[in-house]
Amino acid sequence: MFDFTATGEYPRREKMLAGQVPTPQDRTASPSAGAAVSLCRLTKTYETSAGSFTALRDVDLEIQAGEFVAIVGRSGSGKSTLLNMVGGIDRPSSGSIIVAGVALADCGRGRLASWRGRNVGIVFQFFQLLPTLTAVENVILPMDFCGVLSPRERERKALELLARVGLSEQGNKLPAALSGGEQQRVALARALANDPPLILADEPTGNLDSRSGADVLRLLAELARAGRTVVLATHERDAVKAVGRTVTLVDGSVA
Repeated sequence: MFDFTATGEYPRREKMLAGQVPTPQDRTASPSAGAAVSLCRLTKTYETSAGSFTALRDVDLEIQAGEFVAIVGRSGSGKSTLLNMVGGIDRPSSGSIIVAGVALADCGRGRLASWRGRNVGIVFQFFQLLPTLTAVENVILPMDFCGVLSPRERERKALELLARVGLSEQGNKLPAALSGGEQQRVALARALANDPPLILADEPTGNLDSRSGADVLRLLAELARAGRTVVLATHERDAVKAVGRTVTLVDGSVA
């Protein structure tokens, strides 16, 4: 078990978005008290050569601060699209997305990128580590992009995060020298680099063996217990056992 509550560095529930104070125009919806994520009639339609395709349809969903929630459903049900909406990677066709009082649909591209870099950590199925950078350099990268800390402090923090995911001896290795489970733990350490209160994990165990997958799920559960909000998209039954609540998508709608 990895302990993410060992220091005060990781925000508790009341520290939702470090450094992000919602302005009056951000409060364009009224999510329930304590809601970290509030989606109201969220719809996403893509235009293709074959015609329009609706990936999400009138989704209403609230996720409380500190919750560990799984979004489940078959391939094509809209799980990844939903995570992309919550993380500000993609924009809705209609409806609202409120994350800790910030209306994402109202943010310009520059502000949205800055907000995401500091407030959202994303873990992908296929790791998305840069192959020419060592493990510690991959973890440092988000801090470089956001201008967080000094270069020396960035390296210290990256090494600390790698130690917390059980990779203290692997910092100088390239991704190709690491196992799949080790690469995913590096990716998780990278997602934590800027102390985001929200972690989005898109099929993080889908490319791992059962033991490595269980390790990653334990890490995510520890983060939720430490006060972070964790949203996991998965179609694996074993992954669902680790979460506090399950939301099922069927053809882009909440079942």
